[in-house]
Amino acid sequence: MRDSPLARILLAVFAALTVYASLYPMEGWRDSGLSPFTYLNAPWPRHITRFDVAVNILGYIPYGFLAATALQPRVRAIVAFAVATLSATALALILEALQSYLPARFPSNLDALCNICGAAIGAAAAVLYGPKLIAQGPLGRLRQTAFLPGGVIDLGLALMGLWLFTQLNPATLLFGAGDLREFLGAREPRGQRPEFFITIEALTAAANLTAAGLLFSSLASPKSRVRLQLALLIGAALLVKTAAFAILLRAEDVFAWLTSGAQIGLAVGVVVALLGVALPRGARLVAAAVLIMAATVLVNLAPPNPYLTATLKVWQQGSFLNFNGLTRLVSALWPFAALGYLMYLAGTRPREPG
Repeated sequence: MRDSPLARILLAVFAALTVYASLYPMEGWRDSGLSPFTYLNAPWPRHITRFDVAVNILGYIPYGFLAATALQPRVRAIVAFAVATLSATALALILEALQSYLPARFPSNLDALCNICGAAIGAAAAVLYGPKLIAQGPLGRLRQTAFLPGGVIDLGLALMGLWLFTQLNPATLLFGAGDLREFLGAREPRGQRPEFFITIEALTAAANLTAAGLLFSSLASPKSRVRLQLALLIGAALLVKTAAFAILLRAEDVFAWLTSGAQIGLAVGVVVALLGVALPRGARLVAAAVLIMAATVLVNLAPPNPYLTATLKVWQQGSFLNFNGLTRLVSALWPFAALGYLMYLAGTRPREPG
């Protein structure tokens, strides 16, 4: 089994997202005068729901799996399990302690215990099934044959994974990312006609989808079936978007994201992206950067979604408040991370698989 740079990259990304989600919203810090670890000796919370227990366990399973996978084969399986679980324990305890300084968060020994259990489950799965699934399994073979080698490409694949993650936010336009107005305190334009919204949404969806497709194709091996891989990526993004509306909102809103502007942008973006993979790699990188910048400007000019104004109140104020903040952050920062990566990628010479 070979070590996995991709696993280490994904672990770093997931750990950062976990920290943000655990401390969201990061405002109103204050010192209560008590030890931040007082919660460890506190009684069990009075109100315990299956939902909270499940979320706290499931939320740390990926961390345990990635941590143990990133350590192998440099350390033995049992040591990888122990180190992964101990690191998750330290992370969970520290984050719960930091929550004691936030008025909107309540540290809980039960939450920490569930986090640790989830990480242990993930680490055990990595030790038992990781080698078969990743190194010698279908994922390992797919990584080796479908994409260019190297840690730089692994970083790009992690970036594409985050692009899929941004589709989980139902408040954004289809494939829309880079909306900074909430973080900068800027107001959304009001009083625009629906036709204006449709135009902005269509242009944003087409530009971002094309840019993501060109970036993704730049990671692919020349010997791979790039257009098929791109079609699968687009299908996965639409599936994630649909699943977000089905799970996070109401069942009748499962296809509410497929507005007139989204349909136009999706159709144009698919065609242009599939045709664009025929361009030289350097041209694809430049075109992706230009389209991302244009789409980021457009998404910051978009008026409120007239089709989802009432529905989105459920998402913004419901049980997924922390997840809402996390997806908004990733969605806002993704274009800028992608631009930095594209500039770096343009300055490197791709290694041929072999």
